[in-house]
Amino acid sequence: MNFSDPFLILAFVFALAAVACALWAFTAQKRAARAEAEIWRLEERERLLQDQTATQIELIKAQASQSANAIAEQLIKRADENAKSRDNLAQARLEAQLKPVSDTLAKFEAQVTAVEKARAEETGGLKAQIAALMEASTATQAEARKLSAALRRGAGVQGRWGEQMLRNVLEMAGLQHGVDFTEQVSLDSGRLRPDVIVRMPRNAAFVIDAKCSLNAYLEAQDASDEVAREAAYVRHAASLRAHVQQLSAKAYWDALEVSPDFVTMFVPGDGILAAALERTPELMSEAMEKKVIITTPSTLFALCKAVAYGWRVEDQAKNAVEVAALGRELYKRIADMGGHVAGVGRSLSAAVDKYNAFVGSLESRVLPKAREFEKLKVEHGGKPMDELDAIDTAVRPVTKLEVGQSPTLTLGNETPT
Repeated sequence: MNFSDPFLILAFVFALAAVACALWAFTAQKRAARAEAEIWRLEERERLLQDQTATQIELIKAQASQSANAIAEQLIKRADENAKSRDNLAQARLEAQLKPVSDTLAKFEAQVTAVEKARAEETGGLKAQIAALMEASTATQAEARKLSAALRRGAGVQGRWGEQMLRNVLEMAGLQHGVDFTEQVSLDSGRLRPDVIVRMPRNAAFVIDAKCSLNAYLEAQDASDEVAREAAYVRHAASLRAHVQQLSAKAYWDALEVSPDFVTMFVPGDGILAAALERTPELMSEAMEKKVIITTPSTLFALCKAVAYGWRVEDQAKNAVEVAALGRELYKRIADMGGHVAGVGRSLSAAVDKYNAFVGSLESRVLPKAREFEKLKVEHGGKPMDELDAIDTAVRPVTKLEVGQSPTLTLGNETPT
């Protein structure tokens, strides 16, 4: 074949291309057949797997249906047990948490019960006390009315009441009746008769008067209106001023040997004096100028307390004098006893000197000769002679005390106080 012809070459190429296409088509068909066979085989396998899976599912369903009830029962039983356990645990926890609250509530209830009981008892006691207080108040009012009525009967009753009040104040202040104060003592040949004379240290004394009139004051207490009450209080102040002038004129201090230049006017109530001072403020200063000291139970108590203190100081001073005398006597006796002790010491010292001289003579003159018997083999019972020692300790001297020296006892080098 001549390949120089282009048409031949082109035909040959087309022929080769057709052969190649045929081969490719054949190969492709064969591959498609293989692929289709593989797809069918895979589909068959998948169908078998589906059948097996369905069978297994049915088998599992059957097994599950058989054990489902038992499992369900066990689950239900276990759930019930768990629920009961949880309930019990919750109940225990709740009880444990609420126990302190319960205990506290129980204690609170007990306390409330005790408080209620105590309140009931106190209420009952309070009612009884209130009833007793009301009775006491009623009795006090009755006694006050009786006292007011008695005081209105005359100056004698008022005077005795004032004297009793005065005596109570003096005794509360620590003064003894008949010792520190005396009542109704006549002075100046019977011209004066004070209610009380209070004794003071160094034979001094002062007078207390308790005869002030209270008629106007009692009238003021019973007045029906303010005008009448004020008028009664004014009369009361004038009555106290007049009594101050009377006491100043009597000059009790001149009738006593030693006395401060005043007389004490006792008013048996702070309110009684206050009512007069409200109407006559200058009453106190006027009384002091006239050597009259106006006192009430409170101020007289302080004054008498000062007197009692003065008596205590006086007694202490007397005791101090006695203690000093006793100390001097004791010191004198100690000094005498020191002299006796010094004599005993001198005697002991002389005895020691005599003993030492005796021992020296015995050692130098007697025992040497007696020991020569031992050299001569004289039977002496096997008992050797004891060595005799002199006493080197000296007796400590005692310095004798002299009366009038400092009360310091000196023993040797020691000086005890």
